[in-house]
Amino acid sequence: MSESAAGKLAAARTKLILDKPFLGALVLRLPLVAAGAWCRSTGTDAKKLYYNPRWIDSLSTAELQFALAHEALHCALGHFARRGHRVQRKWDLACDFAINPLLIDEGLTPPAGSQVLSLYRGMAAEEIYPCLDDSLDNETLDDHVWDEDQGSEGDQGGDANQDCGTPPPPGVGAGDTPQESPAGNAADQSGEAPPPPLSAREKDQLRQQWQRHLAGAAQRAREAGKLSGNLARLVESALAPQVSWRAALAQYLSQAARDDYSWLRPSRRTGESSGDVIWPSLRSHAGDIFVALDTSGSIAAADLAQFVGELNAIKGTLPVRITLLACDAALAPDAPWVCEPWQELRLPRQFEGGGGTAFAPVFEWIAREAAHPDALVYFTDGEAEFPKLAPHYPVLWLIKGKAPVPWGRRIQLN
Repeated sequence: MSESAAGKLAAARTKLILDKPFLGALVLRLPLVAAGAWCRSTGTDAKKLYYNPRWIDSLSTAELQFALAHEALHCALGHFARRGHRVQRKWDLACDFAINPLLIDEGLTPPAGSQVLSLYRGMAAEEIYPCLDDSLDNETLDDHVWDEDQGSEGDQGGDANQDCGTPPPPGVGAGDTPQESPAGNAADQSGEAPPPPLSAREKDQLRQQWQRHLAGAAQRAREAGKLSGNLARLVESALAPQVSWRAALAQYLSQAARDDYSWLRPSRRTGESSGDVIWPSLRSHAGDIFVALDTSGSIAAADLAQFVGELNAIKGTLPVRITLLACDAALAPDAPWVCEPWQELRLPRQFEGGGGTAFAPVFEWIAREAAHPDALVYFTDGEAEFPKLAPHYPVLWLIKGKAPVPWGRRIQLN
C-alpha cells in the first residue's frame, strides 16, 4: 500500500509541476515522508510533508494535487511563524480558510472535508481569525505539526496541533508505519512519531528560507507565463515588507512632533549673537494630529479602546496635540474633542454606531475650519466612498478589513 501511495503522490506532483509550475516548485521543496497513525491525512512541519498512505490511496490524482499544494502554501506563506499569541486551534482553521479558496480558484479539486468558505476568499489568516467563533468545532483537513497544542493561548515559540488523541479516519489503521517514500527527495523512516514542534529560532530561519523559495517559484512561473493574477498578488503581498500599524503610527507622530536644531543666525537685537560662530539652538514642535474614528458600527468598541490605548502609549513619549473626530454617515455633532500633549486621550463617550459610513464629512470639516494638521489618521474598515482628491496633508488609513484605498498610506490593522 505504501508503494501505491508513493506512486500516486509522485504522479500528482509531476502533473502539478507541469500544469501549475508555481505550486509544483513549492511542493518540490518538501520531501515526502510516509507517516504513522498520528497523521490523519497529510501534515507538515515546514521541513517535510508527511502523509498517511491509506488516506492517500483513497484520493484521486486531482485531489492529491490539492493536498500537496495546500501543505506547500502553508509553508510558503509562513503560517508556522505568524500565529503569535493567537489560539492555536482557531489559527489553524484561519490558515486553511485562507488557502483553500485560492487553490479552488486555481482549478484544483479539494478532498472531502476541506474547510472552504467563499466569505473568506482573498483574506489573510490574520483577517479571518477574529471572524471565527470560539465555539467553532471544525477540524482542519491536515495536521499542522509545526506547533504543539497547549490547549490555551499560544506564544511566540509557537506550538502545535498534533491532535494525538483524535481517532484516525476510516481506513487509517493503528498499524500504519512509516515507509521509505520513493516520491520524496530525502525520504526517511522518521514518520513513526510526530516531529517535535519548531523553536522560535527554527521558525525564523525557515520563514526566511520559504520566502526565498516563494520568490524563486514565482519568478520561474512568471517567465513561463503560468503565474495567475491571484497568485501574483499573493506573492506580492507575502514578500512585501511587513510593517505593524503601531510602528507606522509611531513614525507618523514622531515626524510630526520632534525636537530639532535650528541653524538660523540668531538675532543681534535680542543679544543672542555670540560673534561669528553660529551655534545650533534646540526647537521643539508640538505635532498637530487629527484622528478620525469610524463609528458606523463596523468597528467594535474593543477595537476603538485598543486604538486609543496605542495612541496614548505613543503620545506619552512625544509632544502631540490630538484633535479627535467621530463620524458614521455624518460627523458627530459634539465633535471635535481636543487633547493637549500633556493630557491623556480618552474616548469622550460611547459611540452607538448605526447608519452608513462616509469619509467626506471629516475632510469637509477640516477644510471649513482651514485647519492644517500635520497628519490625519483615519481608523475604519474602509467600506465607504472616498473623496476623489487627496488633501494637502498626509493621511494614514488604519484599515480593519480588506478594502483598498485610492490615496494616502494604507496600513492593515488586523
